[in-house]
Amino acid sequence: MFGRNFSYSSGSDWPPIKSWLLGRMESDPSVEGPVREILQKVMESGDRAIVEYTKKFDCEGFEAEDISLDPALIEKSLQEVDEKDLDIIREAADRIRAFHERQKQNSWFFPDSDGAIMGQMVAPVGRAGLYVPGGQGGETPLISSLLMNAIPARVAGVESICVISPPRNDKTLNPYILATAHILGIDEIYLCGSAWAVAAMAYGTETINQVDIIAGPGNIFVTMAKKMLVGLVGIDMIAGPSEVAVLADHTGRADYIAMDLLSQAEHDPLAGTYLISTEERLINNTREELEKQTGLLPRGDIARKALNDWGASFLVPDLETGLELANGIAPEHFELCVEDPWSCLGLIRNAGAVFMGSNTPEPVGDYFAGPNHVLPTLTTARFSQALSVQAFQKNISILSTNKRYLDKHGPKIARMARLEGLEAHARSVEQRLDR
Repeated sequence: MFGRNFSYSSGSDWPPIKSWLLGRMESDPSVEGPVREILQKVMESGDRAIVEYTKKFDCEGFEAEDISLDPALIEKSLQEVDEKDLDIIREAADRIRAFHERQKQNSWFFPDSDGAIMGQMVAPVGRAGLYVPGGQGGETPLISSLLMNAIPARVAGVESICVISPPRNDKTLNPYILATAHILGIDEIYLCGSAWAVAAMAYGTETINQVDIIAGPGNIFVTMAKKMLVGLVGIDMIAGPSEVAVLADHTGRADYIAMDLLSQAEHDPLAGTYLISTEERLINNTREELEKQTGLLPRGDIARKALNDWGASFLVPDLETGLELANGIAPEHFELCVEDPWSCLGLIRNAGAVFMGSNTPEPVGDYFAGPNHVLPTLTTARFSQALSVQAFQKNISILSTNKRYLDKHGPKIARMARLEGLEAHARSVEQRLDR
């Protein structure tokens, strides 16, 4: 069932593995041109371009007045959602909020002995735009995406937050998305999708005000648009297809591991699924379980293609070697299905999120426990991290110096300026010195 089967015992075995992994990172060059055209059209035509693309791809009867959703419909959506489901969403929101509250940073200041005061002021961005994918024509509402993006923005102190999502055929959004927005205190929602939605948030239109940062997952057109607009607007990250790596020893259960791998494989044909194990028998048993369980899934065809194209098993001599390999893969999700997961934690350097033990499956983090599920993919966990409160904040440096400080250090500052050939810099300081 795995597309590839490797053995890894040392760094000398890494090159063919790396070469295979790199193939998953190749972008589709056919996307860049159309996305560039979309961005240009939205920048020039605003709402008119939004309507044109939405009519073509999402909703034939769409008009400019349909872009902004009536806030009354948001509250009304609560009547269309089962109360038990609302309770689950509220509890998940509370848990996610409690986790992110611990990420908050404080402004700080400290005095210099020569009379300066220096510090850092933490401030939220002014406005955030959150993209929520349509999810099979609006029939599979991505509630978790909205929770995971809106809550850190709220905790960061962002006052203006809008949600944007492609409309269904009848110019509506799934009531579960609207109810979740209501629970989160968001009443500014726009009906718009794909790259033109990203462009609308980045440039602003007659209806949609420009944002400072865009967050939220999407297809390759959404991802490409975000990538091309970096610099004009902040983004959460450039995310690729989902992936999971499982490190398992003799205590690993093949049925658990197979379904955990499938939980990512069902996302996308490009999803990466990796089993690293010290036990060849466990690898073989997991392969059998994958064959059995894939056929029972509604999205089994997608999962099967992902497993065949981007699934792999790795036989390693010991857990330390397995952790070395995992650090090279730098997986988005990393499950430790081993006897003592806490003993492995200190050796992990590269992972988006780590799931400790066989009773911590990845979906617990996707939906409910608290840590953010927006994670770095395609080895970018080597240098980036999960979406957090800090993504919606900025640190502003603060400096205050007095005359005594300038008299003491001004000549040194002027000298450094002249070494760089910047005479006005030097004179700016010197004119304030005692002569």
